[in-house]
Amino acid sequence: MSLRRSLATPEGKQRYVRRLFATIADRYDFITRFLSYGQDRRWKRRLIRLAALTASDRVLDLACGTGDLVFAASPHVRRAVGLDLTFRMVQLAKRRPVGRRDVALLTGDMLALPFRDATFDVVTTGYGLRNVPDLDRSLAEIRRVLAPGGRLLSLDFNRPSNPIVRAAYLAYLTAVGSALGLVLHRDPDTYRYIPESIRNYPGAHAVARMMADHGFTDVRVVPLLGGLMAIHVAFVPNSQLPTPKSQRPS
Repeated sequence: MSLRRSLATPEGKQRYVRRLFATIADRYDFITRFLSYGQDRRWKRRLIRLAALTASDRVLDLACGTGDLVFAASPHVRRAVGLDLTFRMVQLAKRRPVGRRDVALLTGDMLALPFRDATFDVVTTGYGLRNVPDLDRSLAEIRRVLAPGGRLLSLDFNRPSNPIVRAAYLAYLTAVGSALGLVLHRDPDTYRYIPESIRNYPGAHAVARMMADHGFTDVRVVPLLGGLMAIHVAFVPNSQLPTPKSQRPS
């Protein structure tokens, strides 16, 4: 089955993403640094600054990978939890000689978070929302586990709105991804997933509107790398809002 057909349905994307990240886990940090031109760590530091963490905060990092964000947050907060779909990613995170020993690292699904309502004050994710098979459902779950006054911060690739820029960007990522896939995994499709996932991604401003539909307020997009990347910052109101329009009965 072709990559595009594999990603055409939520079920197909879920199966594909599970296999893909289990395959690339040991190369994940290298690929992230390579495709970000070495800027990935700087972007994650900026996300942590934007989170304005306090000593009383409880932080959940989704799609935590090998732990960059959760370990960066942990010295500043009361509780830090990292969750990733891929068991191998969690294993690698646990081996890192950084961060506090009491960081909890779990294997779990962003579509069905294993936490009670209003458990966390901050949810972060790096390259997570673009990879979920059902973005609406994931945003609903994030909104559910955030306490009143909480905030969501997400770093990810953007989908350029200009069709010429978008075509050039995706062509570049396809060429580079194919070469990396052949060299590292003997399979050019391995990193072709990245441009294909961007092609199907709504784009940063459309995702911001989806966040607002799920009850987040003061949603903003912080562009990075000339808009090819972006950080979302969104807040949960201190008082309960009416049911978000995306969840109201018709």
